[in-house]
Amino acid sequence: MNRKRLFQVIGVVTVINILSRFFGFVREVMIGYHFGTSSLADSVVLAYTIPNFLYLVLGGAVTTAYISIFSKMSNDIEKQRFHNTVFTYMLIFLLLITAGLMVFAKPIVAFFFSGLAGSQLLMTSQLFMITAPSALFLVFSMWFSGILNAQDQFYGAAVAALVNNGMFVLLVVLLYPFCGIYAYGWGAVASAAVMLLILFVQLRKNNLHRFQFQLVTTEPEYIARMLKIAVPVLFGGATLQLYIFIQRMFASQLEAGYVAALNYALKFVQLPQVILMTSVTTVIYPMLAKKTAEKDYGGISSIFFRGLKSLFMIIVPVSVFVYFYAEEMVKLIFEYGSFTAQSTKMTAMMLKIFIIGMFAQAANLFITRFFYAMEKSFVPVATGMISVFGVNILIIKLFIGKYGADAVAWGTTVSAIVQFLMLVVASVVQLRLQPEKEAQWLRLILYALCATIAAAIIHKYIDFHHHIANIFIGGLTFVLVSLLLLKSFRLMSFQRLPMMK
Repeated sequence: MNRKRLFQVIGVVTVINILSRFFGFVREVMIGYHFGTSSLADSVVLAYTIPNFLYLVLGGAVTTAYISIFSKMSNDIEKQRFHNTVFTYMLIFLLLITAGLMVFAKPIVAFFFSGLAGSQLLMTSQLFMITAPSALFLVFSMWFSGILNAQDQFYGAAVAALVNNGMFVLLVVLLYPFCGIYAYGWGAVASAAVMLLILFVQLRKNNLHRFQFQLVTTEPEYIARMLKIAVPVLFGGATLQLYIFIQRMFASQLEAGYVAALNYALKFVQLPQVILMTSVTTVIYPMLAKKTAEKDYGGISSIFFRGLKSLFMIIVPVSVFVYFYAEEMVKLIFEYGSFTAQSTKMTAMMLKIFIIGMFAQAANLFITRFFYAMEKSFVPVATGMISVFGVNILIIKLFIGKYGADAVAWGTTVSAIVQFLMLVVASVVQLRLQPEKEAQWLRLILYALCATIAAAIIHKYIDFHHHIANIFIGGLTFVLVSLLLLKSFRLMSFQRLPMMK
């Protein structure tokens, strides 16, 4: 695929992925509209947790490892046997997992979310039992998407994910008047099944749909290599999902509504984070692949640090603005139906804490790609596990009794910052990346401090006593001030970002 064609594909897929994320966010807004920050909202959020965890963590690990091995195989017969073996054991494993989740729904929910009891435990268990089959559909969808992407068939996979999120929203709208809260369970399963069907059709169009049962493999070395790759990818890629899982485990022990409030706030942070990350990674990753193949370590260092600077310049101003206007923004987006003023206060407080770690979360994802590209996966895995199971849980355990849900949010934020610092040090020590001008980083930090002061002043003194007017006028003023600050600190000419030099 030539360079021009590559960027065309990246552009189209990026737009589709952003639309897909948007529909996913609309789903959260609908939960807020129907249930606010009630125990029912908590039940809906908790019912999705395990299927989504399996989808993103297990599906991502299997797909990454499969593509890594399959793409290096040259014998077509060996390829088909390997393909069949992976299909067979994935199907058996996921059928057993799905059956176990459905049969033991209540004990599983009670074990992981120990704060639930009575009617809330029953409702969550019922919803979980309905959504459990989506795990099978979602993991296979991830694998099918990977097979298509490995054959440069990017559009089908992206469209299928968009249809999944869009159909989920549509089904909830159609079914809620008849099924009530259970519309969310049936919507999750049906939309995941449709996504899998669309992907299978795409595989069939490209003659990639041949699957046969093969319990005995004649290529055990390929399976062993796949597992060797999958395990570190599974743990390395699980960091964010483990944060979410642990948040919900602890939040389930608090009063009703905090599981939902944490979920709304985190999704609010993730939407702009993904969009802003995409604007940088769309340009960065093709260049990284080229420099890695050429073993141009000077070029890799340049991409690494200029990419970090660009992320900082893009994400930090957004984070600062959202921090000061958190309550107004939550009110604008969520405060309808059952989402009350109290729900807004709960969610806005969580949002303020999460937004402090927004740059660190995005930078961690960015940095780990460099380690994987250079085949050094231990550091992302180790730093992720230390952050999630060490720093995160320690902060929650120490402070949840006094600060409640705030401690859960701070656990995620502080541990993300700690991991970021560890990854930066490791990138210099292990990857031997050479930092660029230290003076520019000092100017970036001074810019962030000045932007924070400016946002605080704008929020305090530009007040029209209406949340929409405050967001619009305050946002426009802050953008102008931020651009002037960037210019004043010589961080950008209006034509060039640092990564483009």
